[in-house]
Amino acid sequence: MAESIVTFFLEKLTDLLSQEAFLLSRVHEQVKLLSNELEWMRLFLKDADAKRRYDPRIKLWVSQIRDVTYDAEDVIDRFMFEMNHQQQGSLKCLKFLKLRFVHKLESRIREINIKIEKIMANKSRYGVETLPAASSSNEVVPQKEKRVPIVEEVNVVGIREGAKSVKQMLLNGERRRAVVSIVGMGGLGKTTLAKKVYNDNDVQQYFDCHAWIYVSQEYTIRELLLGIADYVMVLSQKQKSQMNESELGNRLRDYLTTKKYLIVMDDIWRNEAWDRLSLYVPDSMNGSRVLITSRNKEIGFHADPQTIPHELPFLTEEESWELFLKKIFLAGSANAVCPRELEELGKKIVANCGGLPLAIVVLGGLLSRKEKTPLAWQKVLDSLTWHLNQGPDSCLGVLALSYNDMPYYLKSCFLYCGLFPEDSEIRTDKLIRLWVAEGFIQRRGKEIVEDVAEDHLQELVHRSMIQVADKSFDGRVMSCRMHDLLRDLAISEAKDTKFFEGYESIDSTSPGSVRRLTIHQGKKTNSEHLHSSRLRSFICFSECFQENILRSLYRGVKLLTVLDLEGMDIYTLPEGIGELIHLKYLCLRRTRIERLPSSIGHLINLQTLDFRGTLIEMIPSTIWKLHHLRHLYGHGVVSRQSVIDKCVNGPLGVDHLTALQSLSLRAGSWCSAEGLGKLTQLRELKIRWTEIPQIMCKGFSESVEKLTALRSLYLYTTDGEETLVMPQLMPFLHHTHLYHVRLGGKLEKFPNQIEFYPPNLIQLELEYCNIEQDPMVTLEKLPNLRILQLLYSSYMGKKMVCSSGGFQRLETLKLKGLKELRELIVEEGAVPDLKVSIIASCRKMATLPRGLLQLENLQYLELFQLSHKLTEEVNQTEGKDWDKIRLITSILQ
Repeated sequence: MAESIVTFFLEKLTDLLSQEAFLLSRVHEQVKLLSNELEWMRLFLKDADAKRRYDPRIKLWVSQIRDVTYDAEDVIDRFMFEMNHQQQGSLKCLKFLKLRFVHKLESRIREINIKIEKIMANKSRYGVETLPAASSSNEVVPQKEKRVPIVEEVNVVGIREGAKSVKQMLLNGERRRAVVSIVGMGGLGKTTLAKKVYNDNDVQQYFDCHAWIYVSQEYTIRELLLGIADYVMVLSQKQKSQMNESELGNRLRDYLTTKKYLIVMDDIWRNEAWDRLSLYVPDSMNGSRVLITSRNKEIGFHADPQTIPHELPFLTEEESWELFLKKIFLAGSANAVCPRELEELGKKIVANCGGLPLAIVVLGGLLSRKEKTPLAWQKVLDSLTWHLNQGPDSCLGVLALSYNDMPYYLKSCFLYCGLFPEDSEIRTDKLIRLWVAEGFIQRRGKEIVEDVAEDHLQELVHRSMIQVADKSFDGRVMSCRMHDLLRDLAISEAKDTKFFEGYESIDSTSPGSVRRLTIHQGKKTNSEHLHSSRLRSFICFSECFQENILRSLYRGVKLLTVLDLEGMDIYTLPEGIGELIHLKYLCLRRTRIERLPSSIGHLINLQTLDFRGTLIEMIPSTIWKLHHLRHLYGHGVVSRQSVIDKCVNGPLGVDHLTALQSLSLRAGSWCSAEGLGKLTQLRELKIRWTEIPQIMCKGFSESVEKLTALRSLYLYTTDGEETLVMPQLMPFLHHTHLYHVRLGGKLEKFPNQIEFYPPNLIQLELEYCNIEQDPMVTLEKLPNLRILQLLYSSYMGKKMVCSSGGFQRLETLKLKGLKELRELIVEEGAVPDLKVSIIASCRKMATLPRGLLQLENLQYLELFQLSHKLTEEVNQTEGKDWDKIRLITSILQ
C-alpha cells in the first residue's frame, strides 16, 4: 500500500512542478531531491508491503515511509492553500507574503529530506537491507488490454444437489409460511446458492411476488422494509418519505396477506433482525416462504424450529479442481482443461484452499493474470505457502496473497471499496468519480481517466475481488458488491496502513492521523474528530449527520479532496465552502440544501459537483469558473452574470467547462449559444427544457449536432401539469457513440427517417411525445435497437404493428400509459429475440397480442393495470401456447 501512496504522490509532485514552475522555482532543488529519494524508496516497497504484516522491522520502516510521504503532501498542499487564500485578499503585501510562504515551504521540505535520509539509513542499520528492489515492470499503468466479457459469477460447482434440496423445501406444498435457511461459514457460497434457487423458473412461477434484501450487520428495519416494498408494491416517493417504520410495515403486511410470496433475507447475523422483520411477513397459510442465509445455524432454528437448516459443506477435492479450472481456463465453459505440465502444481495450490469456494475463485483470479508456465505457478505456490505459514486462517491467507499480488494501481481502488457499508450495492459511476478525485487513476496516453478507471474496475472483477451486482444494456458494470470477507480484509489493511478509518473505530487519542473518514448508518458524529489537519476525504452514509459538524469540518480541515454528504439531513452549505480549494468531489445529492453560495466558484480544482434531488433552483454564474469540472449534475437555472463580475472576470459561460463529460441542468440562455457545442468531450447530456424563444431552440440543436462524443442524451420538457414542445433536433448521423436516447415532450413532427437516428442506438425511450402515426413503422428498422420503451402518451393512436422482419435485435419492449392503445399486432417473424415484454396501464387493450405466444425466446411477460377482459383471457384461455405463456407471466393490479 505504501508503494501506491508514494507513486501517486510522485505523479502529483511532477504535475505540480510543471503547473507551478514559477511559484516553486526557489525550492526546485529541495523538491527535486525529495522526488529522487522517494523514487528510490518506491523500488523497495512492493516486496516490503507484502512482508510488513509478519516482520515488525519491515512494518515500522514501511509506516515511516508512508508517514513522511503524507507529510510532504500536506506541506505542499498547505502551501498552495495559503497562497490561494492570500490571493483572495489584499494585493498590497502579496509579494512579501509569497516570499515568506516560499521560505517556509523550503524549510519544511528540507526537514522532510533529512528525515528521509535517516529512514534510509535505518534500513541498513537495523537489518532491513535484504529487501530486493522491484523491477520497473509495475512502474506504469499497462496499456488497455482486451478482456473476456464480464459474466455473472454463478459457478454452480458443488451446489447442484444443494439447489435441488432448497428448491424442494420452497415448493413442498406445505401451507404454513415456512422459513428455509442456508447456513455455513463465510465464503462457502450461501448467496450464490440462494441466487440460483431464487432465479429458478419453477420458483419464480410458483410465487405471486418475490423480494430480495441484504440484511448484514448494519441495518435499519425501515430500510429493509422499503427494500421489500420496492419489489412487491408501487409506492410514490412521497409515500416512502412520509411513512415511519410501523406505518410502512403495516402497509406491507396488509399487501402480503393476500399474496403467496417469497422473500430472501440475505446475510442475517442476529436473531433480533428476524424477530423485528417477522412482524411484517404474515402467515396466511397459502404456501408463502422466507429464505434466509446466515453464518449462524442457530438463527435458522430460531426463525423456524420446524425446518432443518440446509448446511453448506466444503467442496470435495474434485469439485474444488473443477471450480479452479473454470476460473482460469475458458471461463464459463464446461470443457476447461489444464495443461499437463501445470496439473500437479495446480492441485497443490487448490489443496491449500481447503475446499472454500471464495478462496478458490479469488486464487483462480490471481492465476488467470499470470503466465501459464510452471515457473509462474511455482512462485505463486511458494508465496501461498509463506502466507499460510504466518497464520492459522487459510482463507485470509489466500485473500492476503491475492491482495499483495495486485499491482499498486489496483490496491488503492480495492481498499476504497471497503469504505462503503457492508453488503451495500455500490454505484460504479460514483465509485469511478471518487477514484479519479482521490488521485488513484494515472493517465494512460490519450485515454480519458474515467476509461482507465473502468478498466481497473473490470480487472478487479476478473480477479474476483469485487462482484458484479448489475449490468447495463451494453454489458458495462452498473453496480458492484464486496464479499464481506474481502471487505474485512480491506478494512484491516486500510486501518493498518492509515488509508481510511470508520468513525466508530477512531482512536480518540490520535484523531489527527485520520486521512479518510467514513460514517455509516446510525453513527452519531462528534466534531472533535473532524479537526484532523490530515483529513482529505469525508464520506457519510449516516442520516444522523448534523449541520454544526459541516461548519466544524470546513473550519478545521482545509485540505479536503472529497466531501460526500449524499442523503444527509442538512439545509445549508456555508459560504466558507469556497475556501476548500483542494476539493475535487462535492456531492450534495438528496440533501435539503436550498442554495449554492457564490463562493462555489473558488473551488478551482473541483471535478464533480452533484446536487440532484436538492431544493436548489438558482445556481450562481460563478459555476462557470470551474475549469476542471468533469461532471455537473443538478436541475436548477444558472443565474445571469452581474455587470461587476463581467468587468472583473470577463464573460463567463458553459464554454469555459471544456473538460465536462456529464452535464445535467435546466435549459437557459447558456445552452442556446455556441458555447455548448464546444464541449467536445461531453458523453452524457440531460436537460430539462423550459419555455424559451424558438431562436434559442435552434442554437441548442446546432450545438447538440457538434457533440459527437455523446453516449447518452435525455431531453424532457414536462413542467408540472404542462408538457412543452421539444426543440427540433438535427439528425444524429455522426453520433456513432450515442447508444441511449430519451425524449420526454411533445414532438412537432415524429422523425420517420432512419437517417435521423444514431446509427448504433441501443436504447430508446419516448414519453409525452403525442405521436399520432404508428412509430413502429420507423423504429422497427433500427438495426441495433435492443430496448424500446413507449411511455405515458408517447403514442396517441389505437393500433400498433410490429411487422414481419422488424425489430431483429429487440430484447425488451415496454408499453406503459398509452391510454388510447387498443391493439398491438406482432406478426410472424417480428421481434425474434424479444426476452422481456411489459404492458402496463394500457386499459383499452382488450386482448393479448397473439404473436407473443409464438416467440421462442420470450422469458418474462408482465401485465400491470390492464383491462379485466385481457387478464381473464390470459388466466382462462386453454391451449398449449397459453399454458406456456402463463408460466412466464406476472399479472399485477
